[in-house]
Amino acid sequence: MVLGQSCFGTGVRAVILTAFFWYWGRFGTGVRAVILTAFFWYGGRFDTGVRAVILTAFFWYTSWGQRLHFFCSPGERLVSAMAETFNAFAIAPPGVAPLVANELHALGITAGDVSDAGVAFVASRRDLARANLWLRTASRVIVRLDTFEAAEFSTLEKRAKLVPWAEVLCAGAHVQLRVTCRKSRLYHSDAVAERIGRAIEAKIAGSRVELKAVDEQGEGQGDGIPPQLIIVRLDRDQCTISADSSGALLHRRGWRQAIAKAPLRETLAATLLTASGWDMKWPLVDPFAGSGTIAIEAALRARNVAPGIARRFAMESWPNTNTILLSQLRKEARSLARNKADVPIVAADRDGGACVAAQSNAERAGVAGDVEVLQCAVSDTDLSSLGPRGWVVTNPPYGVRVSGGADLRSLYQRLGDVMRAGGPDWHIAMLAAEHALVMQMKLPTKILLKTTNGGLPVSIEGS
Repeated sequence: MVLGQSCFGTGVRAVILTAFFWYWGRFGTGVRAVILTAFFWYGGRFDTGVRAVILTAFFWYTSWGQRLHFFCSPGERLVSAMAETFNAFAIAPPGVAPLVANELHALGITAGDVSDAGVAFVASRRDLARANLWLRTASRVIVRLDTFEAAEFSTLEKRAKLVPWAEVLCAGAHVQLRVTCRKSRLYHSDAVAERIGRAIEAKIAGSRVELKAVDEQGEGQGDGIPPQLIIVRLDRDQCTISADSSGALLHRRGWRQAIAKAPLRETLAATLLTASGWDMKWPLVDPFAGSGTIAIEAALRARNVAPGIARRFAMESWPNTNTILLSQLRKEARSLARNKADVPIVAADRDGGACVAAQSNAERAGVAGDVEVLQCAVSDTDLSSLGPRGWVVTNPPYGVRVSGGADLRSLYQRLGDVMRAGGPDWHIAMLAAEHALVMQMKLPTKILLKTTNGGLPVSIEGS
């Protein structure tokens, strides 16, 4: 820009620079910073008229947030970032939304509408980061970008171009779309995705849009940042467009690599612990530990370790992301963690391979000193040796899960015997797909919560 001034007259330079600011959203933050720095450094090289045109275009075609972000000091930008607000939504598995709402309340974030799908809330950038960092039972946190009526493709295309894509997408962004259509005149999800993809590519320079998001049922971890997920939902002709702020699903804490049969998601383990009523003051035992997910989640909770402390989030790649804010929140989370759990936590399983996986995962999670891994059959579990009171929180086998339809009634009967031998002050909470099996324990239990596990309807039953 500066070198070119000897080749162009004042009028040409004014047109070029005005065009730059007109297409402000087409450049990443870093590019804009370099160009503006060059302008102000070499401001004396331009006459007053050119500088006036540039600054007029800048203030006319940029948002207040963008102006503040560039001109303020780092500390002031931190305050600005905290002041931004988003219409956020914490997605929850079936039946879990009330637990997510309670978690938000504990974080000092006011929960809005609580529905079967999750919890709506208004969040500052700080709140959004803290929700991703601390929520234990939510699947992901998304941000609503726009909602509008779209009964025709022409309307969809027009409105899609007005969505504030630059709030969540930098130049060159890799984007994946997830589109669902329900009871709408625009019922062809591929055609809807094609229009949304074109709108993004027209507004965000160098962006690459995949029209179908990759299925996320795999057990990969959340160490890196996947493509930015944009969720488009058409319901009765109302189109809602949201951006995922989490990245990998929130159950991917970053520590589970070794798995046993039928691994339990960390978010479901956290739901089980919450529903159980475990108070973190008395021992906890999982006699069907598998890869140790329940026991490890219990130890992390007892030590007040933020579940997302070891991973990154999609919002960290958004434009105007304040790295100081995120660093401060992570530092704050680490300072709140306790050095150790104050109660015994036991992960037991009769399978040696499962015990090796549990020990390996506990070490990666940093709680190997808090979780005792034992190889033993359920009938060898001695609860009374741990104390007069405690909790058994577990995910026992059920026929459709790992046993190929084998008769498990005797296994549940032995679990009931273990509970009675522990004493009346030992409580149980378990994931169950068949109430008939739970009845084999001959214990007074009730359904605490209904949800799903891998698409299978299950309940959490406990005493």
